[in-house]
Amino acid sequence: MEKRGCLGILAAVLLLAGCTAGGEEVQEASLAPAEEQRLVIYTSHKEEVWQPIVREFEERTGIWVDVVTGGTNELLERIDEETEHPSADVMFGGGVDSLAVYADCFEPYQCSGWGDIQAQYRSEDGLWTPFSSLPVVLIYNTKLLPQGRVTGWSDLLDESLRGRVAFADPAVSGSSFTSLVTMACAMGEDTEATIREFAYSLEGNELSGSGDVLTAVNNGSFWVGVTLEETALKRQEAGDSINLVYPEEGTSLVPDGSALVKGAPHGDNARLFLDFTVSYDVQEMMAGQYRRSVRGDVARLPQLPALEELALVDYDVPWASQNHDAVLMTWAFYLDGEEET
Repeated sequence: MEKRGCLGILAAVLLLAGCTAGGEEVQEASLAPAEEQRLVIYTSHKEEVWQPIVREFEERTGIWVDVVTGGTNELLERIDEETEHPSADVMFGGGVDSLAVYADCFEPYQCSGWGDIQAQYRSEDGLWTPFSSLPVVLIYNTKLLPQGRVTGWSDLLDESLRGRVAFADPAVSGSSFTSLVTMACAMGEDTEATIREFAYSLEGNELSGSGDVLTAVNNGSFWVGVTLEETALKRQEAGDSINLVYPEEGTSLVPDGSALVKGAPHGDNARLFLDFTVSYDVQEMMAGQYRRSVRGDVARLPQLPALEELALVDYDVPWASQNHDAVLMTWAFYLDGEEET
């Protein structure tokens, strides 16, 4: 689905309405900016995340922004297909492990203010510009399960919860892929064994998108689910019947990020946008929405536990990206199986 930023929406409305000025029809050429004032962003972020950032960027720079939305893997595959003739300038969103899978599609860029980004979130080669740190959490329906019933990853493998675990397709959702690898790291056993056991516990019930996980747990279709801290806290604040748990075996802090498309038609504007995403103003605004800033000078909300309070796994981003296809093939094989082997 394609959407425009505020400048683009205004122009589109005027064109569709056949707006006239001084009795003469306003021509498209008079509304649309020159190529050097354009930017095309592909984003897997929800509209509530990308829209205020894009709107502010347009207002500050006068650059016309076109926004194309979709799932992380869907957009990355599209960028890969468009390699010879790129349409996008920036991929905005998606875990950096997913971005790294498509490294050949991106051009390294060390954004302005690189030194303000915490070292643990920086890309060694500048392949991505980190945006926020997103711990993986578990959620449960507070009307169906008592507090303390779910404390970690091992609970998702319990026979009593078989078929009642909400999890999105990791081939579509980048956050689900990160969650799957995080679980394997936390369980401390063979990756394939963990994937097999978890796939068995789902009984083939795989959801199409990460947002469906929260809806399904809230309405009681499933009792527990795997999602991200930021989304869970927002839905909890909105009144959903859910509670979140930081897995006692460990969670991960894989950042989501942005990347400069190789051969971007509007490369200079793309670099300006990447700089903007990690600016103090944007990071502070984002941190007020239950996201953890990648900058060291932006405070977290008091509702978020300090990182020192969380058990963390050693998430190997290079390994996850290099084994991306193998993990997904293993997952699909066991999810489609009729019996646990």
